[in-house]
Amino acid sequence: MNAFGKPGIPPTWASSDKDRIGTALGRSRLWFTMGHGILNEVFWPSAGRPQIRDLGFIVAREGFWAEVKRVANYRILEEDPALPLVTVVHEGDGYRLRLEIVPDSRRDVLLIGFQLEGQGFRLYPLLAPHLGADGWGNTAWVEPGALLAQKGEEALALVGPFTCGSAGYVGFSDGWQDFAKNGAMTWTFDRAEDGNVALMGEIAEPEGTLALAFAITPEGAKTLAKSALAEGLQRVRERVRSLWRREVAGLDLAGPDPELEALARRSFLVLKAHEDRTYPGALVASLSVPWGNTRNDPGGYHLVWTRDAVETAFAYLALGRYEEVRTVLAYLRATQAPDGHWAQNFFPDGRPYWQGIQLDETAFPILLAAALREQGGAAEAFLDAAARPMVRAAAGFLAREGPVSPQDRWEENPGLSPFTLAVTVAALAAAALYGFLDGEEAAFALSLADDWNARIEEWTYVEDSDLDREYGTRGHYVRLAPPGPLGLRGRVDVKNRVGVSLEPAALVDLGFQALVRVGLRRPDDLRILDSLRLVDALLRVETPTGVFYHRYPEDGYGEHEDGSPFDGTGQGRAWPLLTGERGHLALFLGEDPLPYLRSMAGGTGRGGLIPEQVWDSASIPERNLFPGKPTGSAQPLVWAHAEYLKLYLAWTKHVGPVERLARVAARYLGQPPRPTVRHWRREVPVGTLFPGEKLLVEARQPFVLHMGFDGWKGIQDRKSSPLPFGLHGVLVDLEGHTSMEFTFYYPEEDRWEGRDFQVRSG
Repeated sequence: MNAFGKPGIPPTWASSDKDRIGTALGRSRLWFTMGHGILNEVFWPSAGRPQIRDLGFIVAREGFWAEVKRVANYRILEEDPALPLVTVVHEGDGYRLRLEIVPDSRRDVLLIGFQLEGQGFRLYPLLAPHLGADGWGNTAWVEPGALLAQKGEEALALVGPFTCGSAGYVGFSDGWQDFAKNGAMTWTFDRAEDGNVALMGEIAEPEGTLALAFAITPEGAKTLAKSALAEGLQRVRERVRSLWRREVAGLDLAGPDPELEALARRSFLVLKAHEDRTYPGALVASLSVPWGNTRNDPGGYHLVWTRDAVETAFAYLALGRYEEVRTVLAYLRATQAPDGHWAQNFFPDGRPYWQGIQLDETAFPILLAAALREQGGAAEAFLDAAARPMVRAAAGFLAREGPVSPQDRWEENPGLSPFTLAVTVAALAAAALYGFLDGEEAAFALSLADDWNARIEEWTYVEDSDLDREYGTRGHYVRLAPPGPLGLRGRVDVKNRVGVSLEPAALVDLGFQALVRVGLRRPDDLRILDSLRLVDALLRVETPTGVFYHRYPEDGYGEHEDGSPFDGTGQGRAWPLLTGERGHLALFLGEDPLPYLRSMAGGTGRGGLIPEQVWDSASIPERNLFPGKPTGSAQPLVWAHAEYLKLYLAWTKHVGPVERLARVAARYLGQPPRPTVRHWRREVPVGTLFPGEKLLVEARQPFVLHMGFDGWKGIQDRKSSPLPFGLHGVLVDLEGHTSMEFTFYYPEEDRWEGRDFQVRSG
């Protein structure tokens, strides 16, 4: 008999409040997550494709039933934070349920051992398929000993000692509705087609094993599940334990603080568990969907962001895990666009999702390749064959399209930001200094890097602003200066806040720390110290679990004031990731980073995972929001775990900062080279040229420079010459003149610029 209520209520994902995440190594292509003591999204056949919403449990006897997720009285047991073997013990009124989660390393199967204690109790697993990474369009049915679902060429089977089962539509005929209305399992629908479906089965035995398997056919899923059950939970568990023991062998994470050491080991597990095996080198940002229990987002955070992936790879580099770094670089080479950039984010198979462009995401892979070469952890043959063409293409994109980025690192605004400028300048310099570029390309990249480095303060540093006068600082780096002629005098729209805009001087953030991190500015530079003073005054949040930082004033990415989920607007909360960045800056300044490490540990969730954001207001227990503990944002955030690992290794092993390249730091710290060529672009015009400097007027297409000196005297036309990386330019020497006036004619379009420009001699 078919279920009623088709197609069901609109689907959502599970809460992003995860207890644990894990995967087996070996041939398996399955990743699991846990939250509120039950299984949440399980991903197959890549880390970017969730296939279920959750697998929960009801325990019941005559006259009583309880869903263990809602009771939420459970303990998490683990033998080693670096192993993906998890045991959860739920306790309630007269019952005790023990669940053991074991991924199979040979098959796309997850085994769930169960043991239910309590007189007269029976166990009822509830499974919500979301095949094809979507809750719509699933079909579910029941066979003897198995609950099955299919959508296209993706299928699952939950095999176990079921006495009966039922398939239904969520919100109408699913198993939870049966218990809510009837107090027992009374429905045994055979099938629910093409909707948001759910499955439930009854188990009379107090102890046993379930197998959740995935394949392209339901028959294949059943075969895999039965094979794993035949081999047995204990044997599968021992094989997984052995594989992971070998994986972590040689890791030196010992430290003086057991809690911090445990989090370091768990952080390594988090990094490894977010690696794809169908597409090796793909590192997704989080096996979660922020505020997932309120939405049916097909992307979530199970996507690859180049920035997050490289930040994670830098943690591997700090650990001496060169093979992982090479694999990431090979993957990045494969997913790079022909013009040299990477999509804002993309699925592990390389398909772009969001469509923005961020220059730092193009710069980071260059820094990683150069750091690998500097540490000597890769054969030169690999770097020349795979990394060299990748770096050359990426450097060309930066050279053509920089320095104004269409989006900053928070993926919100166009403009010039200290963070993006820092990694862009360091990347251009590194591409030349570490031999990935040669000849004219190397010289041009270095010339750009020198010029842009010298202009960072011109673009992003303000003095004597209202904030500076209020807090007694001389000046500070802004989060971002908008593009256009107004620059630091313009306004920046605050995303996720309707109608809110701020002057750049009022928009501070921690992004300037990258200038120190990559070796462009000294930590004791007064501009750095003043900026840090403002950040500590305006963005620092003291909570019962530690110190955290907001991204910037008036941030709107987070829960609303009443704790309701982010829905396109909200109020930004504090980020543990930024606590890690502040800890690195503390190290540079000779301060103790321990308070920042302990804060990051204090801000973890129930299962010890670092979230994207922590709650920074009064407790709202009914929404599970408590000061200094995770919000509904992504949990875990892999970038945060990578930042923690790097800070922990810097504290315990004096490793790092791995993002700082010796040749780049040697060039720009101390006495940086004075640029001899100033690069004029429409986006960043040069106002004044000083003695000894020449002007290179650049464009992205051929042009004729119609020019004159000292008030349009001696008018002449000069055709542009090809420059490296597809640019075109005219080099001009203003010696002996007080000014130069010019405009452009574009012969390919038979078009004049329509406005005049001027550069003065200083």
